[in-house]
This record gives sequence, C-alpha cells and structure tokens, in this order.
Amino acid sequence: MHRYIFKRLLLMIPTLFSVAALVFFLLRVLPGDIVELKYAGTGSYAPKEAIARERAQLGLDQPIPQQFLSWLWGMARLDFGTSMWTGQSITHEIAIRLELSIELALMATLVAVLISVPLGTLAAVKQDTWLDYCVRIFSIAGLAIPSFWLGIVIILTFVIYFHWLPPLTFTSIWVDPKANFMQLIWPALAVGYRYSAVATRMTRSTVLEVLREDYIRTARAKGLWEGAVLIRHALKNALLPVITVIGLEFAFLVGGLVVTEQVFNLNGIGKLFVESISQRDYTMVQSLVLLTSFVFIFVNFLVDVINAYLDQLVKYQ
Repeated sequence: MHRYIFKRLLLMIPTLFSVAALVFFLLRVLPGDIVELKYAGTGSYAPKEAIARERAQLGLDQPIPQQFLSWLWGMARLDFGTSMWTGQSITHEIAIRLELSIELALMATLVAVLISVPLGTLAAVKQDTWLDYCVRIFSIAGLAIPSFWLGIVIILTFVIYFHWLPPLTFTSIWVDPKANFMQLIWPALAVGYRYSAVATRMTRSTVLEVLREDYIRTARAKGLWEGAVLIRHALKNALLPVITVIGLEFAFLVGGLVVTEQVFNLNGIGKLFVESISQRDYTMVQSLVLLTSFVFIFVNFLVDVINAYLDQLVKYQ
C-alpha cells in the first residue's frame, strides 16, 4: 500500500507540470491584452509609450519561454506573484475566497451523500415497487433541474412567503457559526440536491448488481440478518464507484459554482475565475487553474486510496 501511495504522489508532478504548461501557452494565444483593457476601462487615451511601459512593468515584454520559466520558478517557491489587474497578492485574493468555496463544496457534498446513499439503497432493496419509482422520479428531477434555478426558487419562496432573505455578506464559521450556516445552507441544498441525483442512480445500480452476487446469496443462506447482509457485505462493495463519483463532484464544486455563487451573491473561487478571464489577468487565471487542477488530482488520489483500502483484491495486490 505504501509503495502504491508513493507512486501516485510522484505522478502528480508531471501532471501538474503539463497543466501549467498548457494553461500558460493557451492564455498567450487568446486575443486581448490586459494593458489595453486597463486603459479602456479608464476611458482615457493611452499612448504607445505608456502601454509599452506598463507591459514591461508586468513582465509581458519578455520572451514567452522566459515568462514561463519565471512563473514556474515562482510556483516552485510557492510564490504565486501578484494580480496583473489589481496589483494585490494572488495568495491573498484566493485565500479570502477559498474558505467560502471549500465550505460550500463540503456542505453540498454532505447533503448529496445524506440524500443519495439511503435513497439509492432503498430503491435497490425495494426494486420495482412504488418506493423505487418515487426515488427514481426524485433523482431524475434532480438531474433535470439546474441548481441555480432551484436557488432562485428557494430565494423567491422565502421572500414571498416568509419575508426573509439569507445574509448577503459572507460570515466566517469561526466568527459566527449560526450566520455562516444560515447563509450557506440554501446554496448547499440547491447544489447538493442536483449532485445527489447522480449519486442516487449510481448507488441504486451498484447495490442491485451486488445483491445478485453469489456471496450475498451465501450470506443469506447462512441465516444472517438482512440488515447485516446489506450493510456489512453489500454496501461495502457497492459504494466503491459511488465514492469515486462523489469525490470528483466535490473537486468540481470547489471552482465550478459560478452561476450559483452569482445567484446567492457569494464571492467564491468560481466568480473570481470568470472575472480574471474577462480581465485577461494571466497570473491569476494560471494560479486558479493550477489550484483547481491540484484539487482534482489530490481528490482523485484520495478516492483511489480509499477504494484500494476498501477493495480487498487491490489491498492484497
């Protein structure tokens, strides 16, 4: 197991390097210039000398390979540099938003797990009954309804019927846990319901498949209690692909809730992503892509380790 973990950790290095090179050179291919966008925002005429001076200050006048090596050297020293648009430290810009995005992703994932695993298991055990049909309708509705639309419905429902709005300014959980919970619970429910639909259908399919295996019939033939057969024997193997789906969904939620953050007025990583791309803030976009890529790779690594621990065949190998 230790050798397997060490190999997976080593594979992260070339993967992150490939992502860094790809995003760096693709951004240089895109049309648009951050210096021209800055001057366009002020509404004033900018002479060519001022544009050239600003480009030199940002390091954009250097050859692209030299810019890439300088950026990589900063990454190796965990120095993300400064934002080309705001001039603020990228570490600071990301840090003030990362707490919100991670907390929202964790809450949405928890909601998805609490909904999907019990309902998916119940649908499999009660296959082709009215309970199964209700769960399948519930999951299909989750796939069909966009999470941002559900968020709008939630907000309108509270405004119209209860004359109440969630707090509009983010409060850290370390400052006021209650205010933090009241602000994030509704976007977490909207997003969690959407992603629970995928996990529910996956749980139902895998539990149905496992319940048809020979070792389940053997356990029942020994006279084991049906609950013990389901929990100790069936779910342990049935949840392996479900864990993979939930893990990848969590990684996506860290930086992929752009519209939901806009609906609930949440200043998270997704919103920063869109703003940085529209402003051609190269250093910020590069850092955000590398951050989200690292989250994806690390979560995928954790999922593989958990699966290797739960899967006896992989563990023995």
